[in-house]
Amino acid sequence: MPLPLKNNELIRDRYQIKKIIGQGGMGCIYLANDTRLSGRQCALKEVEHDPSLGAELHKEAQDQFRQEATILARLDHPNLPKVSDFFSIGNRDYLIMDYVPGDDLRTLMLKAKHQKKFLLEKEVRSWANQLADALIYLHNQNPPILHRDIKPSNLKLTPDGLLKLVDFGLVKLLAPGEMTITIIQGQGTALYTPLEQYGGGGSHTDDRSDIYSFGATFYHLLTNTPPADARARFIEPENLISPRKINSNISLQMERMIFWAMQLHPDERPQSIAQLKDYFTGKSIVIEKEQIEKYKIMDYVNRPTEKTLLILAGILMIASFLGSLFF
Repeated sequence: MPLPLKNNELIRDRYQIKKIIGQGGMGCIYLANDTRLSGRQCALKEVEHDPSLGAELHKEAQDQFRQEATILARLDHPNLPKVSDFFSIGNRDYLIMDYVPGDDLRTLMLKAKHQKKFLLEKEVRSWANQLADALIYLHNQNPPILHRDIKPSNLKLTPDGLLKLVDFGLVKLLAPGEMTITIIQGQGTALYTPLEQYGGGGSHTDDRSDIYSFGATFYHLLTNTPPADARARFIEPENLISPRKINSNISLQMERMIFWAMQLHPDERPQSIAQLKDYFTGKSIVIEKEQIEKYKIMDYVNRPTEKTLLILAGILMIASFLGSLFF
């Protein structure tokens, strides 16, 4: 863990550190004053590369950082913080972004949970709509940009109700037929991470990986309950409890949206975030027939009584079949 910058320390003769507002294994995020633009506050994201990388890999990592930072600096969308500057000092890279005031959605969810309440679906739908717009914008860049760490704590709500997707720590640029290095090597947060993002076995990520994280994020926000992670579900699919079983106020449409987004295999998820948005905003009610039947079955088997009856019926059918063979 690198030693953090000190309060009031001046970086690059411009950014005066005020305090740490985020911290991780590879560095910190600081609130800083831009001394060249009076009254402007910014978020300064710090990344320190592993000193054991060696000179060649360290140069490659910094080159990749500059490439990705250059592309991020071109982005302009109301639901994304603006990247205004980037630079390197020694083994550390720095990304300067707009400071986003307000609480993150994890904080709002925990407040509701403490009050033994759920967040209102109407509000959550508004956030989902805004996040979908941001992801459509990112995924339509050339090359497409994946966020790869969508979760409630990376979504901030400004005082005027605007949602911002923050922390581009795991951003990945998708070059056709090419594997790229990420700004921070990592896998995202387990609860919201699809199987393919863990790597190995020739797996790769694409925009459907962000779609999985999108579904897992809204599962958590609507239920106050963290979703079972993908690895646990791969072994035991029933680990993912129906959202409406936890919060009966969730609409069937939102539950099906979540299940669709959280399918373990990428091919069974929506093929774009725009397709998913069209479904949960009501612009399109088209979901593949097989998918709808799957969600109906999932709804059914998540109910204890029906689940027991389904198992008993299966046993009786097998017994009847065996009986017809031997008698």
